[in-house]
Amino acid sequence: MDLREYEQHKFAIADLLRQMELAAPDKQRWRDQATALFTRLAEDRFNLVLVGRFSRGKTSLMNAILGMDRLPTGIIPLTSVITSVAYGSVERVRLRFTKSFMDEDVPLASLPQYVTQQGNPGNAKGIKEAEVQLPAEILRRGFYFVDTPGLGSAIEENTRTTESYLPEADAFLLVTSFDSPLSEEELRFLREVSSSSRRVFVVLNKQDTVNDEERSEALVYVRRKLDATFEQKSPKIFSISARQALEAKQARDSQRLEASGILVLEQELVDFLLTQKRSEFLLRMCDRLADLARSFPGSEQTLGLAERISALSRRIAIDSPSRARSEPTQKSVADAPTAAQLQPCEVCAAASSALWEFQRGFQYEIMINRAAQRDLAARGGLCSFHTWQYEANASPQGVSEGYPAVLEDWAAWMRGAASDAEILGVAAKLNARLPNEASCVLCRVRAKAESDAIAGSSRRLTVEGSQALNRLSALCLPHFGRLIGTLRNEQLIGELLTRQAALLERLAEDMKRSALKHDGVRRYLLSDEEESASKRGLSLLARARPIAD
Repeated sequence: MDLREYEQHKFAIADLLRQMELAAPDKQRWRDQATALFTRLAEDRFNLVLVGRFSRGKTSLMNAILGMDRLPTGIIPLTSVITSVAYGSVERVRLRFTKSFMDEDVPLASLPQYVTQQGNPGNAKGIKEAEVQLPAEILRRGFYFVDTPGLGSAIEENTRTTESYLPEADAFLLVTSFDSPLSEEELRFLREVSSSSRRVFVVLNKQDTVNDEERSEALVYVRRKLDATFEQKSPKIFSISARQALEAKQARDSQRLEASGILVLEQELVDFLLTQKRSEFLLRMCDRLADLARSFPGSEQTLGLAERISALSRRIAIDSPSRARSEPTQKSVADAPTAAQLQPCEVCAAASSALWEFQRGFQYEIMINRAAQRDLAARGGLCSFHTWQYEANASPQGVSEGYPAVLEDWAAWMRGAASDAEILGVAAKLNARLPNEASCVLCRVRAKAESDAIAGSSRRLTVEGSQALNRLSALCLPHFGRLIGTLRNEQLIGELLTRQAALLERLAEDMKRSALKHDGVRRYLLSDEEESASKRGLSLLARARPIAD
């Protein structure tokens, strides 16, 4: 079970919970109980708390895990302000205050103004927490980083700040470095948490700054200190270079990435997340659903629900990472579609833009130009779709001045048809005269814009091949089908199909997250992508809606 499979199991639990309403004898009591369970599912996240002295490379390590150089390094944080990193569709910082319930969003570049002594002396601005939101896939899957202030500047206050997160922490990540491994402050922290039952991961950063002999000596020293500090099993040690890891991810250099040591750490974090936290969480949720189902009166429907809950519980147990494969984090998330690749269909955008530009002149022409009015009348008007699109963008005066000729032309045709010798065949003649895609002037504008846009995308893909895929928008299925019909490269078509499948799966996940957070009365947890998932999902299946809708 990897992170995506975990989410699919969580969505399956939510689906079963919704189905239980049909069998619930007391709907209101069921809703009260179900809301509590939906809330647990919606709020689920993995809190990884980072600690260590200033300049150890905590921020560099987070950048390396995220695979993006966006978190500012080298800033000395205030001891009383926590900086967290969570998923967000848009890059920003959400500020939470000590004496206000009103949050404030600021650009990421301004973060030092709120979390450093220089920018916010003595925390005069009353910042409680600065949550950095980034569109990184590993965060979207549920990781939540909490970066505590550096140890060693105000030890007691730092310790209190870190201890305030103990109840919410799923694990601690202590970052030290090869230049001076395990300071007294870091050892003091380890002694504090050694009895907390929270999992601790110890990272020795900057391995690229020492030779093999120095690395071995430092690892032996740290192991001896850890064994003396922890009565039970002491933490694992991870030798890494965060700087090399980030460079390797950005360059897609698999050999350097493996040499950096980051993949081993990421895999350990994911395995811990799935084996010791989330697998148990899923199984407990299944047990709670089963208990709820057993409280219902016996019926065929209730028995069916109980069996489906039991089957899901068995699948979760079988998929447990302790018994099944668990792919490295890098492989799990690197190839996932990014938020940038979910931009609306570029062909629809080109057609909408062309239609808008054309309509601006068209509306004016049929208001004042008799020849334009006669031409529109001869075509029978616009097709039904574009008639209402025109009406949504035109004023009542414009419609009243431009459309009488159309109505009058139809009236003249009707009078002539009334005296037709073969009046029983008039219906067929009327239907043949109705505007269609061939006669509707706006349909022709749209068709040309779509053809031009598809031809442009096809040329780009043919010339650049796979490299052009990252710049391709999320095409709606009608335009996607037309695009692949223009290509003759089988490998490229296969890559396009695989990419489109990943986009559809991602949007389906966003929809399910959105539904779950609404069910759990946790709308404030919605990312921008989840908030708009329903509209974006439908737009991927069909062409864009009319301009003014």
